[in-house]
Amino acid sequence: MTTPKISFEFFPPQTLDASFRLWETAQQLAPLKPEFVSVTYGAGGTTRKLTHEAVATIHKNYGLNVAAHLTCVEATKAETLEIVNSYAEAGVTEIVALRGDPPKGHGKFTPAVDGFASSVELIEALAQDGRFTIRCGAYPEPHPEAADALADVRWLKRKTEAGATSAITQFFFEAETFFRFRDACVKEGITAKIIPGILPIQSWKGAKAFAQRCGTSIPAWVEEAFEAAIRDGRESLLATALCTELCDNLIAGGVEDLHFYTLNRPQMTRDVCHALGVTPDVTLENVA
Repeated sequence: MTTPKISFEFFPPQTLDASFRLWETAQQLAPLKPEFVSVTYGAGGTTRKLTHEAVATIHKNYGLNVAAHLTCVEATKAETLEIVNSYAEAGVTEIVALRGDPPKGHGKFTPAVDGFASSVELIEALAQDGRFTIRCGAYPEPHPEAADALADVRWLKRKTEAGATSAITQFFFEAETFFRFRDACVKEGITAKIIPGILPIQSWKGAKAFAQRCGTSIPAWVEEAFEAAIRDGRESLLATALCTELCDNLIAGGVEDLHFYTLNRPQMTRDVCHALGVTPDVTLENVA
């Protein structure tokens, strides 16, 4: 089996305890030599300052290539480009450019006055800036706001034509979901790399709620398996096994890169990576 290239997503901490958890996560996963790590924004850009601080700290202290999330929400173009400059000053060379979710209770996305109206506009501005590698998001199953199944594929094509060189997908439960999406992208003429987003399931209840919010379908067999595992006290064991099997199937289907949504909890992601043959760099592990 080919050993995949890996990357990780973290989210910025909002409490002291959460800060310790993020630094522990970065410390434990840095020795696996990820291609990059990304740091998210909260809905509505609520963690903008925290995101910037986390990006700068991870880049400086762990020597990791950090791809900073950037959204169009609740900010003018000038404010967004100010953030772009501050990322560049912190040594960041990659950005994950997203439209972003509206603030809680605001319903549908509405562009800010004098703000970027879409991820495509944001990507165009970043491409014109020229200082960053640009990544974007992709939906292997229809986004809740998509008009039809092909709408997300066509929108992804617009994002890659605007300057995004790779896309990270929303999570999914079966490899076939990704393969169908990848085939549709190829048919549409998309040549950018599409990286599957992988969610190691720390809590089945939490994963179900997350899936419902972002339009990820839950196969009946997965639901039944978790219900039985929870009854038997084997939820974590099942989650690790299913995540490893999903990654195996993706690699067997030609996938070379995997992006893990860690939720700032490193152990399951680390276990899955080890099972896939991704081994720690001993010198980095000693430092950590």
